[in-house]
Amino acid sequence: MFITHFFLVLRNLFRHKRRSIVAISTIVFGVSALLLANGFIQHIFYNFRDATIKSHFGHLQIVKPGYFEAGKADPYRFLFSDDLAAQLSKNFTLDDDSLPIKAIVPRLSFSGLLSHGDATISFVGEGVDPGEQMYFSNALQIVSGQHLAADDPNRLIMGAGLARNLGVDAGDTVVLVANTATGGINAVEMTVGGLFTTVTKSYDDSALRLPISTAQQLLRTQGAHSWIVLLNDTNQTDAVLEKVRGLLPQDQFEVVPWYQLADFYNKTTVLFTKQVQAIKLIIAIIILLGISNTMTMNVMERTGEIGTAMALGVKKIDILRQFLCEGALIGSIGGVLGVALGWLLAEVISAIGIPMPPPPGMARGYVGEILIRPDMVLEALALAVLVTLIASVYPAWKASRMQIVDALRHNR
Repeated sequence: MFITHFFLVLRNLFRHKRRSIVAISTIVFGVSALLLANGFIQHIFYNFRDATIKSHFGHLQIVKPGYFEAGKADPYRFLFSDDLAAQLSKNFTLDDDSLPIKAIVPRLSFSGLLSHGDATISFVGEGVDPGEQMYFSNALQIVSGQHLAADDPNRLIMGAGLARNLGVDAGDTVVLVANTATGGINAVEMTVGGLFTTVTKSYDDSALRLPISTAQQLLRTQGAHSWIVLLNDTNQTDAVLEKVRGLLPQDQFEVVPWYQLADFYNKTTVLFTKQVQAIKLIIAIIILLGISNTMTMNVMERTGEIGTAMALGVKKIDILRQFLCEGALIGSIGGVLGVALGWLLAEVISAIGIPMPPPPGMARGYVGEILIRPDMVLEALALAVLVTLIASVYPAWKASRMQIVDALRHNR
């Protein structure tokens, strides 16, 4: 019975080939457009997330409790002492195979004044491990000069915007002035080894980095404000977060994931997600109107057949089921073809690349691609089938509620 019913629905679908092709084409182009738009946004999210993690926050940050709330007002109160650093190394090692950790590196944050010639401007500095770039990839790109080197502690790198505001380039000498941990003032002369850019223009306009050993000498301290944890897989952030919190005493250490710190990333994803939802709604309405019109025409042209079938004993529920299945079949065929077309176009577009200018608030452009995930495919298929079913409900209900006499008289 199921096979017979299926072939009956399939035959009815292709009785009016032109109308069916138009209806299926509407779904095909709607689904493929949804996949391309959603895939483009997802690729932006993926690149932005990766660059945010590797240029700023890491996957996890281990700090003293309350550092992110009060650390800017009193940064030296939240420095890790030698005892806490030793405890961290003891309780949290890379030997645990259950923790997919790539690296753990210290960071020392501070601010001060930067001078070159007669120009003096403020900066936000970070003391970092010079070897960390081998783990953090190229999210922080050197556009002039070279990166930090462990064998040259008197060389720093700074954001391209900060260098432009100060009027310096790679190879120039600058003076850093900062408050020490004991309340005094200290200064150090350093060479600009290189200029960098990240995904955030505001960061490049004010930031510089130098070896953490030099930063500790400048601030006259041996501590660090945070330990940055970089994972092999971003999708395991929450799982590793729970394990790390279980390894460290909560009264001495606070473990914060990257997504709680990346405010600009979170606001950007919310904005783009709303845009994708609007696209989904528009496509759903287009499919709904197109399929509803197609199914209504099918019911009107087959009114006599519906009356004959009901006169022969076909129940109303079977008439309703037949038209609903017809709508679901249109949605399924259109959804599958739309996914295939969208996937093919995504591969072609990604191979060519989409040159994109720097978005607002970012320092550099990028090459866009289309990232299609399995959940996006299932969502597009579900949207196609669900919307066509909804569009078929009223025409199917109308067909099932016909009076036999009126339906048989329709074609006379």
